[in-house]
Amino acid sequence: MAWTDERVELLKKLWAEGLSASQIAGRLGSVTRNAVIGKVHRLGLSGRATTSRMKSHRPRPRMAQKRMAKTRFAPVGNPALRALYQETEVYQPPAEELVIPVNERKTIQTLTECSCRWPIGDPQTAEFHFCGKKKVMGLPYCEFHARRAFQPPQTRRREREIAEPVALEPASATRKEDA
Repeated sequence: MAWTDERVELLKKLWAEGLSASQIAGRLGSVTRNAVIGKVHRLGLSGRATTSRMKSHRPRPRMAQKRMAKTRFAPVGNPALRALYQETEVYQPPAEELVIPVNERKTIQTLTECSCRWPIGDPQTAEFHFCGKKKVMGLPYCEFHARRAFQPPQTRRREREIAEPVALEPASATRKEDA
């Protein structure tokens, strides 16, 4: 499609009336919205008449209410994992990995449906193996490795500060002047 002088004049007229690029493309026919935008840009058309929609714009009133903070982690999801999150103590990883005896180590070929799939070691070495202990129902790992993999979420610092108000000064220090 070529931009003829007639089509360019119609484009200028419709643009000045405040029609959108999509509306102009529909009226011109056989031209896309992007083609209209490109031609408007190349022609340097800028001043547009305001439409009735633009005139009716009213600023929205600001919401004065504070939103209630939602709890980030609701008690939903995998019930097998939920039991792991119930504990109050935070998991402290041991200094070393579990030592699996050589005869109990599993390779990818020897893993069974009930074997823990926690990888141990570097996969590029001959010593690489999987834990192979009995896994927790519904999880791919044994209890030890499940606790390591699925740690309970930590509370955010800001939420902790709100929950634990900071005491500025002891009451007795401010009362010495009154006495």
